Amino acid sequence: MHEWTIRQADFLFDISVLRRKVAALESGEKYRQLKETHRKDLSAKDRIIKQLKKELGEAHAETVNVREKWIQTCEDVLTEKEKALVVKDRELNKMEKRLFKAERERDEAKDKQRELRLELYETQTRLAEAEEMIQKLTAQVNRDYTNSSTPSSMAPNHRKIPNSREKTGKKPGAQLCHPHHGRKRQEATKKVVIPPPEEYLDTTKYRPTGRTVTRQVQGLKIEVTATDYETPEFLCLATGKKVHAEFPAGVKDDVNYNEWIKAIAFCLNNKCNVSIQNTRNFMKEISNGRLDLSTGMICNLSREFSQKTEAERQEIFRKLLASPVMHTDFTFDRVNGKNGTVIICLADGLVLYQGREKKGYEGIKNSPVELFQNILVSDHESVFLGCGSERQECLAHVERYLRSSIENEPDLTWNKRMLEWIKEAIHYRNEVVRAGGELEKAKTDVLKESFARNLSVAKEEYMDTPPGDYFRDGYNLYLRMAENSQDYLLFLDNILVPPTNNAAERAGRKVKRKAKAVMSFRSMEGHNYYLDGQSITETMLMNGENLIEGVAARFALVTGEV
Repeated sequence: MHEWTIRQADFLFDISVLRRKVAALESGEKYRQLKETHRKDLSAKDRIIKQLKKELGEAHAETVNVREKWIQTCEDVLTEKEKALVVKDRELNKMEKRLFKAERERDEAKDKQRELRLELYETQTRLAEAEEMIQKLTAQVNRDYTNSSTPSSMAPNHRKIPNSREKTGKKPGAQLCHPHHGRKRQEATKKVVIPPPEEYLDTTKYRPTGRTVTRQVQGLKIEVTATDYETPEFLCLATGKKVHAEFPAGVKDDVNYNEWIKAIAFCLNNKCNVSIQNTRNFMKEISNGRLDLSTGMICNLSREFSQKTEAERQEIFRKLLASPVMHTDFTFDRVNGKNGTVIICLADGLVLYQGREKKGYEGIKNSPVELFQNILVSDHESVFLGCGSERQECLAHVERYLRSSIENEPDLTWNKRMLEWIKEAIHYRNEVVRAGGELEKAKTDVLKESFARNLSVAKEEYMDTPPGDYFRDGYNLYLRMAENSQDYLLFLDNILVPPTNNAAERAGRKVKRKAKAVMSFRSMEGHNYYLDGQSITETMLMNGENLIEGVAARFALVTGEV
């Protein structure tokens, strides 16, 4: 009720206020006040408008002034900018020219650099090739009997050839309690008694010991004997032909020579490598001029000896085929001014030389190697790879190639390790042979494992450092050993197999010495006659047969005077 009263009072107040406003409007007083207020407001506004117009004019004038100045400034700036742009354009043109020049110079420098780089690559390539060529030539210059198959006799003034014997520290010569090995005494054909001096007969000063001191002088006497065969001659009355009894076999010329003269002349010419003329002179000198052999007769001795020993050589051929182990090798000489080849086949107590025009398959054709079905010992000649049931590579050749690799590839280690392995393996095998024992499988297995490890090291080293184009002996040796490892280890499985082919190498040296003496055989026929004689005489020597007696016995087959 109270709130309603308040609202009613407020309403009544508002009505009274509105009534007073309506009265004022009706009387016009309010209109006058409003009009006067409006007039005052208009005057004030006119003043403000004028003031604003004035300020607007001033601002407009200022704006125009500022615009003009701005335009002038802009024009000045534009002028300066255009001047600067001209300068910049001029500089830009200069910079462009310099840029073009620099780019041209850069391109020229790049082209020159490319040319220099190519030239550098070519120079480095030529340098590498030159270094490899120098290495190859150095290897060739340093090639001797220690690192190649060149015989020591071909190296003049060579250093002392080392041996594999271990030093004991003992003095050279006879050792204490060592049995005396004196010169062989012969049965005395004459005795000379030397009487003692008179002073030794004085028994007050000297007493005989009962011993006799003997010194022997041996001599050799050359005596020429001659046997005349005589028979009466008859004239056939029916035919008028002269006839006589048959002479013994071999007595066909007026003067004939027996087997001993032929044997000595043959051995001088074929074994001692004395020339035919010097053989003739020597025989004449030792006979005090009584023997004057013709050069034709001496030359024909090789053919005669070859013809009479054909069956013996065929027997050697058959025995070689039956041998459990056979050595073989090629050697070379000169025939009729061209290169000739000799194939050597050797087993215990047997050797056969055969002449060929060239090596390879033509070299082994019709030789024991072609038909051999057992173990073959040879060097790395490719034609030998398919021969025999098994093959042992000559480790002496491998040693030489390893030494050459060590000299020319000093950064590698496999070659040094493999060389030590060969020495150890050969030493072990030789000790077993000397002791008459058997190879121990445990020891041989260790050696085989070491061999395989050395080849693995070689593979890694050649992958890191590939071989050059001019010296590949070491790398080629590694490839051969890796491809045919069993060919290098067979001597560790079979004690009958030697680790080297030195027997055939030594047999080949005798042919080389003859080739060095004669320079060149005149014909292939004479060459073969010499080799036939070598086959028989070397087989004789290997079996301990006396050379002169054996040759004389074979020549005696010609005359029938065995």
